[in-house]
Amino acid sequence: MPADRPTMPPVRLHPEAELARDALSAPLLARAARLACWAGTGVPVGVGGELVDKSLVAATEHLGLTGDEEGPAYTAEAWQLAVDTGLVEITEDDELDDAAAADLPDDAAVGTATPGEELALLTSGSPQDVLDIWLGGMETVLADAVAPDLSDIAEQLADGGELDLDALDWNPEEEAELLDGILGNLYLLSALNEVPGQDVPLPALAASMIVPDDMDEPTDEILEEVSAAMMRLDDQFRVLEPIGLVAYRPVDEALIEELDEDGDTVRAAEPLADEDVARYGMVRLTPLGVWAVRARMLDAGVDAPAVGDLADQNADALLAALPDYPEVLAQAESEQWLAARTPLDAARDLLAAARGDDEYGPLRRLAAQQTLSLVAPEAEPALREVLDDRYLGGLARVWLAERGLPDIPEPSQDMVFWLTVDTIAAQLGDTDDAATAELRELVQGLTEQHSGFFDEVWRVDHPATAEVLEVMGQLHPDKKAAKEARKAAFKARSRQAD
Repeated sequence: MPADRPTMPPVRLHPEAELARDALSAPLLARAARLACWAGTGVPVGVGGELVDKSLVAATEHLGLTGDEEGPAYTAEAWQLAVDTGLVEITEDDELDDAAAADLPDDAAVGTATPGEELALLTSGSPQDVLDIWLGGMETVLADAVAPDLSDIAEQLADGGELDLDALDWNPEEEAELLDGILGNLYLLSALNEVPGQDVPLPALAASMIVPDDMDEPTDEILEEVSAAMMRLDDQFRVLEPIGLVAYRPVDEALIEELDEDGDTVRAAEPLADEDVARYGMVRLTPLGVWAVRARMLDAGVDAPAVGDLADQNADALLAALPDYPEVLAQAESEQWLAARTPLDAARDLLAAARGDDEYGPLRRLAAQQTLSLVAPEAEPALREVLDDRYLGGLARVWLAERGLPDIPEPSQDMVFWLTVDTIAAQLGDTDDAATAELRELVQGLTEQHSGFFDEVWRVDHPATAEVLEVMGQLHPDKKAAKEARKAAFKARSRQAD
């Protein structure tokens, strides 16, 4: 395919209004919005905008989390998101200078929080306004997900110690890169899965980032790395799920060995049966997560198409892109492209774009044929106009015949052979096992239906004739026919050289 082929396969995005509803219902943002509304009369806050003790108790009660052991932590997390996204704004006490503020107790109020301008956009703005606010909050949560363990930091800072990142065994760039890679893999799987909403086992996801592609059997060292990555991902996905980026089933804690301070086993891990692999964690990007990861890719300069991007493009752009699309998404893209045009105009544009002797011509014609199969019968005049066209006459006859239309002229033998070569040429780049098996059946069927096939086909004036014959020689299960194909390929190359 062309050098500018998409870096990522296309994804099907949900409508913005639906995504905005998902964003508003994400537990973390929903709590942040509730707290921003609650701050209407002003809430005392500390130096970093955090809720002071009394305010935290009241906020936790407002969210109905008083009975939850983690309630104060959930509340503090939601409040911080409200601060980071501008749902609340902080007004500092003008009477306090930095020196005076430094002498205050940790829970002393040094400012007041009130609803911010973003809150109005969240409650009455457009879907894009909501998504922009959510995306900003999601970036904050991503940063939290790759941060080191706070207990490790607290231990280092105890008794006046200094923060030593090397001792923490934490590299912020590596952590962020690993999580970006994981999200990229989930995005890729979301794009390629024909059935939406398929969960990915956490061990497989971790292994995809660590086990080398050319390694048949992972070493013990690699397996240990995968295990460590799984535990890190488990922590990170627990952080990311409340913002609505992923749907996550956490690792079953019964499967994790518990050790004491000396490294001795306190609780052994339960054995795991093969069918229980889901207990090691299952994850997928939500529709909102797919949208968000794509937005981050676009910001990073990655070509990440979405179904519908080509609806306002010409037929040349459509046929150049469709061969890289999975079948289901190619049809969805074609349907949106066709919906913006009349059947007759669409057919004429597709047929004009399908012509050409260049190496991508067969793929364009195959994409055109697949798209034309979705066109209404009103396009019939366009197909009849190209019945004598060497590039398009064959596929035009197929289109007319599939609709049971009358007065279809018999194709010449040259046209039949040319269409045969063109059809096979369009499939040569597909190395998928199923595609190879399908092509092998096609090759075998062609030679069985046409006696003397190889005696005639090498004469076809098609740029890919020799290459097609060579592949037929490689795929044909009958040794005699395979030999005939190779001989025909030699003749075709000789003819082209002359």
